[in-house]
Amino acid sequence: MAFIPHGRHLIAGEWTATDQTFDNEPARGPAHAFFAGTVDLVARACEAAEQAFRTYGYGSRAERAAFLNAIADEIEARAADITDIGSRETGLPEARLNGERGRTTGQLRLFADHVLKGDYLDRRIDAALPDRQPVPRPEIRLMQRPVGPVAVFGASNFPLAFSVAGGDTAAALAAGCPVVVKGHSAHPGTGEIVAEAIHAAIRRLGIHPGVFSLVQGGAREVGAALVRHPLIRAVGFTGSLAGGRALFDLCASRPEPIPFFGELGSVNPMFVLPQALEARGADLARGWAGSLTLGAGQFCTNPGIAVVPAGEAGDAFVADAARALAEVGPQTMLTNGIAEAYHRGKARFDGRNAVRPVHITESVGRDVRPNLYEVASSAFLADHALSEEVFGPLGLVVRIPRAEDAVDLARGFEGQLTATIQMDAGDADLARRLLAVLERKAGRVLVNGYPTGVEVVDAMVHGGPYPASTNFGATSVGTMSIRRFLRPVSYQNVPPEILPADLV
Repeated sequence: MAFIPHGRHLIAGEWTATDQTFDNEPARGPAHAFFAGTVDLVARACEAAEQAFRTYGYGSRAERAAFLNAIADEIEARAADITDIGSRETGLPEARLNGERGRTTGQLRLFADHVLKGDYLDRRIDAALPDRQPVPRPEIRLMQRPVGPVAVFGASNFPLAFSVAGGDTAAALAAGCPVVVKGHSAHPGTGEIVAEAIHAAIRRLGIHPGVFSLVQGGAREVGAALVRHPLIRAVGFTGSLAGGRALFDLCASRPEPIPFFGELGSVNPMFVLPQALEARGADLARGWAGSLTLGAGQFCTNPGIAVVPAGEAGDAFVADAARALAEVGPQTMLTNGIAEAYHRGKARFDGRNAVRPVHITESVGRDVRPNLYEVASSAFLADHALSEEVFGPLGLVVRIPRAEDAVDLARGFEGQLTATIQMDAGDADLARRLLAVLERKAGRVLVNGYPTGVEVVDAMVHGGPYPASTNFGATSVGTMSIRRFLRPVSYQNVPPEILPADLV
């Protein structure tokens, strides 16, 4: 029997209804009604989170690791229902959702192991020097401590890995911070069943129920109230530049500003160097087209721009990419709103004389087809709109007069989540000079690959200079993401009997 959502919010362990409802917009099957969030629900969730922090934030690492593993267990116990409702709501294929569920539970378990090791605490001890002249030195110990309740905004394009129990939530819980999630309206049913899994883990382990709450839907004032609530100590967000910037400004304008960790979008340029282009241009074109259209182009690491030298080899790359894109049929986008934004983005390119259409298609409603355009680098640099993200399977090839011009063009890009270099051995000198620029532009630089796979590992950085993210020193993927929700505290001459257990 298919999972049927009940539509309630989870507030401090209680499934709660409100006076207003909204309907989801499933890609297939009937819509369901969900109760809309309110400012009062946000206040109740935040107050419960602060109460939970008094125990959860000061509990043992073993207890936190057990909680993360229990959430993973409960998610897996609901695997079939999660895939079913997720596929109905988003239109994503079952294989994609199964893989994303595995990534979600995998990162929970990875964070549990990382917490048990304790390295993330960055413990430092400077022994006392009582005989130092002219004055003695006290004993000073340092350790990272959780900041307190965290607000998380679910993402539209990853209903599991960046949503209710996704990276931001997992990282905050691993750090010792209770979480209040504002679920994304693109997949509230999926969010509900994942919240049920977290709720079951809380009850199984006897944790304070305020450690996790889920608020669904509601007007913009609901999200604003969550960010503004004085008990919230940090915010995690994955979404559009406009939405993220609005929340960032709210965080900064609070009487007590708080950090906003927003991952906002990127065009993820790919630079094709001349030797690689000559040797394997056709393969690179097909690979780029595959990455560009993966998941209907709805990945934040979608490589929307390819930088290719002028000349016959570059012409062949463009033609091969167009042929590969012509083989891609209609793909269902996550929401009607995202599809409409894709149509507007395409219209923006269609209306520019400097842009040459290469492969142009017509899309109907939520089912979209890929499109490809080409532009000279001079025109690209003169028109900022061409460097703005189009969320979906739209690609732009920027042609540079000479291969060496790649370095100057790279300097003109804004901050990115990723940047890719396609190179062969003969391209090493140019690649070296290009890398020196790209490492200042992107959080992750790839060579001879495609950026649409983000590994959940210790060494991953998923972030970058603005506007890719609002905090270039942070990552929303990998174990280092836990550090976003910690702050260093020094303890000077504090007796062992009152020090935190991890610092004795």
